[in-house]
Amino acid sequence: MRILITGGTGYLGSVLVESLVAAGNEVVALTRSPESAAKATQAGARPLLGNLTDTTLLETAAAEADAVVHTAVDYFGGEDAVAAEAAAVEALTRGAGKADTDKPFIYTSTNLVYGLDPAHSRDEDAELPEPGLQPFKLVGERLVREAMGLNGIIIRAGLVYGRGGSLLLTSLISAAAHSGAATYIGAGDNEWTPVHVDDLARLYLTALEHPVAGIYNAAGAQPFTFRQLAEAIAELTGTTATSITAEQAESAMGPMAALLRSSARITSRKACNTFGWSSSGPALLDDVRSGSYQVVSP
Repeated sequence: MRILITGGTGYLGSVLVESLVAAGNEVVALTRSPESAAKATQAGARPLLGNLTDTTLLETAAAEADAVVHTAVDYFGGEDAVAAEAAAVEALTRGAGKADTDKPFIYTSTNLVYGLDPAHSRDEDAELPEPGLQPFKLVGERLVREAMGLNGIIIRAGLVYGRGGSLLLTSLISAAAHSGAATYIGAGDNEWTPVHVDDLARLYLTALEHPVAGIYNAAGAQPFTFRQLAEAIAELTGTTATSITAEQAESAMGPMAALLRSSARITSRKACNTFGWSSSGPALLDDVRSGSYQVVSP
């Protein structure tokens, strides 16, 4: 299968390319620079030099591929991010749908689309708050759902971890090492359900091989609290786990404090039932204490 992937040299994307190539697929990776192109080539993919603003290129490449995987880093973007994502997804879905063969199209979303309200449903069919934390993801999801002639699969992943990656985790580890304290907010009993990057890549691979259109949460079976995470980071960095107040957090972190105080538990029951998928990677707390994040700690 020829698979077009965007973001193929990023954190999740690079693991996806590795998995897709190992499974015998021809992978075409959109790359923005000669350095990224060299990285894609080394991973076994064929680089396609361009970026997400090259809508003609995206449409043509998606039309030529047997499947499309669109990955992107989660961030808090404004109107420019919404417009850019809309243009890119419109081009990709337009190209992928030209053959009218229900071509698999995987869109990478996030559980953050459910918002921060702990009372809000996090089932896949829940109505999402708008504009929400990441309005560009809402736009991308809508365009994939409405696209004709393709098998649209939307994956809302929890916090992705493993292989020493994830900007949130590496930032918290670096901050603890430099300040001497691994902080959590208040009691730190807010829970998240993360997903190991290798497990997530297996879900993508299975969904491409046996596509079933729909929206799927993706998370492992072991949640963590932020106090537990701070304690694991403290153990890794030789520092102390310390509680700070909400006011201190907001002063130091700005809008990020609200996210780090939130609970984000999701279940992957639908993905497990549909694709026979399950998580098997090491638990996040174990991986931080004595696994892949040892190379991250200064």
